[in-house]
Amino acid sequence: MSESLYPSGRLRMAQRATAAAGLDALLLTPGADLRYLTGYDAHALERLTCLVLPATGDPVLVVPALEEAAAKASPAGGIDLEIRAFPEGDDAYALIRGLLGAGPRRLGLADRMWAEQVLAFRGTFPDAEQVLAGGVLRPLRVRKSAAEVEALRRAGAAIDRVHARMGEWLIAGRTEAAVGRDIADAILEEGHAQVSFVIVGSGPNGASPHHAVSGRVIEDGDPVVVDIGGITAEGYCSDSTRTYVVGDPPEGFATAYAVLFEAQEAGVAAVRPGVTAASVDAACRDVLTAAGYGDAFIHRTGHGIGLEEHEEPWIIGGNETVLEPGMAFSVEPGFYLSGRYGARIEDIVVCGEDGPDRLNVTPRTLTLL
Repeated sequence: MSESLYPSGRLRMAQRATAAAGLDALLLTPGADLRYLTGYDAHALERLTCLVLPATGDPVLVVPALEEAAAKASPAGGIDLEIRAFPEGDDAYALIRGLLGAGPRRLGLADRMWAEQVLAFRGTFPDAEQVLAGGVLRPLRVRKSAAEVEALRRAGAAIDRVHARMGEWLIAGRTEAAVGRDIADAILEEGHAQVSFVIVGSGPNGASPHHAVSGRVIEDGDPVVVDIGGITAEGYCSDSTRTYVVGDPPEGFATAYAVLFEAQEAGVAAVRPGVTAASVDAACRDVLTAAGYGDAFIHRTGHGIGLEEHEEPWIIGGNETVLEPGMAFSVEPGFYLSGRYGARIEDIVVCGEDGPDRLNVTPRTLTLL
């Protein structure tokens, strides 16, 4: 794992942002924020693991004693960060109270902290206002560093290799579930550490954007939406959708797909610094609407991606967030005709200094298998 993905300077940068937000400290339990700041992919357990990041002073990673070796073996062990272990049975919340004192007035808690931990911290610091730490960390995470972009590019290449093998598995007479098992195996074989999701939506199931897999037998002439993603050992996510047809496409499908292809091309071409997220959504949506498919495009155009599959920025109408270099997100228009079929084309795109940088490069034209 490249240490440059998790530079120690991030902790100090986050401390400055914490102070600027008027918070006394951030308390970050296992999740993407903790990994972003330290490189430690901690297990979420009933025993508390928490990065205590005061606005001033030294940060401390509090871990159960049985997790100490893992924490020190992670990138967190190689940066300027104290790792303090507590013995089995000790009160980790009391330890953190000792680190911060009894007087913090405003604390930023990890956005996805377990409710039982939120309530325990409320009891530990009864006079402190609790707010979401995401408000502090989101602006730091949304612009990817050059090292992060390359990590996302490696993840994109790994999922592209899976799509390139689809002809091995997507065959009439097989069930979606059987194809999905083969795809999941290939996601690991081609360079991911974890499988995040596998969608194989054949025929009418393709009209449900978040269909997973089922026992439906794929038939000759079926369009099949294949949306897949994983997480690499570096912690960065892949996510790419292609639509295939097993045999010859049904009447009208190729024409509709050509419109979708045009819409996705327009959305990617619209990506550049200074435009809004909403304008990228509009670039896709306008093409589909003009061709009569606007009502069949029932979801946003995209979502940010990084250490999480879905994170900011959201590529959706009404989001006036201005795109900046380093922002990474999906561009994935689709159309969904209930009872018939659906289609989606999805690439991960980075907003570059001069325009879009696609991280997925497998063919986007209609693929007949």
